[in-house]
Amino acid sequence: MSKKIYVGNLNYATTEETLSNLFAQYGEVASVAVIKDRFTQQSKGFGFVEMADDSAADAAITVLNGKEIDGRRVRVNEAENKPRTQRPRFNDRGEHRARGEHSERNYSGERY
Repeated sequence: MSKKIYVGNLNYATTEETLSNLFAQYGEVASVAVIKDRFTQQSKGFGFVEMADDSAADAAITVLNGKEIDGRRVRVNEAENKPRTQRPRFNDRGEHRARGEHSERNYSGERY
């Protein structure tokens, strides 16, 4: 069974390769993801590492939590599954609208 690990307070320059190499010292790394801003592609300062073996993941969490990586003291713990929520949608006047509800304007921006 695999275990997903949260790694927080990362240096913005820390790469997925850096995390993969670091966690590989404790066991097989199944996947690594450094979370980035969708527009700027800059790191958000946290990421996730999935390890194939639970005991290896626990060992990595114990040793690496609080350790300095790329000049930052990182937070390492088991990731929590949080349900994804839908973001509220707004029309062009800033009013909330339900999914599928259309604006009262045509493509040129004029009212009907």
